[in-house]
Amino acid sequence: MNQQQWEQWLKASIADVRLDDQERKDLKQKLAHLNCSDEERAYLRNQSFRLAHEAVESGEDACQVIRWLERVVKILDAARETQVNEIAGSWFSPGKDCFNGIVEQLKLARNHIDICVFTIADDDLTKHIIKAHERGVEVRVITDRNKRFDAGSDVDYLARKGVQVKIDTSDYHMHHKFAIFDGIRMINGSFNWTRSASRYNQEDITLTDDQRFITAFQQQFEKLWKQFPRHRSNEH
Repeated sequence: MNQQQWEQWLKASIADVRLDDQERKDLKQKLAHLNCSDEERAYLRNQSFRLAHEAVESGEDACQVIRWLERVVKILDAARETQVNEIAGSWFSPGKDCFNGIVEQLKLARNHIDICVFTIADDDLTKHIIKAHERGVEVRVITDRNKRFDAGSDVDYLARKGVQVKIDTSDYHMHHKFAIFDGIRMINGSFNWTRSASRYNQEDITLTDDQRFITAFQQQFEKLWKQFPRHRSNEH
């Protein structure tokens, strides 16, 4: 069902200001198979409130309209909690699986990429980060100060290319290894973005589109982004 069909269904449902057991069951089943985004679900919620307002304005019993609205909103919220995530995967190294999983997400990103990784020292991954930046994707990188000085570190190179980089300047380690793509997909795991991680180490990453996890990690990223200073490529 598209948005127009959903609006027609809601209008038919509120026509007699009721949502009987069969209608509630039908709505739950439709939402379960729709796998709509948060934006689409917000649209349905807004349309429900609009229709409820119009019904009251036209003289419908306000109490019955409110009961109808409560039922629709409850079903929408329940669908969000139970909806099966479509995007999920796990990869392991040694081997190219982790590398390929990261590259695929870097290529798919359209608006912004937030990378929070202990060390970045794989030239091929770095090239894909820069390609994303050059095609207009906003790229932000958080990494560890000490790892900047490792042989093969690409942190300075990323900064020279115009990628926004911030570094943990504390005496301790920024040891996270996650990346968020367009705010809707996330990779997280033990895998450092280095060649040795692909070639030799026992590592893992997991891809998810579960907004419960993404929201928590995005909040942590924003916290660190505010906390750490901007890295300039000419720093020594």
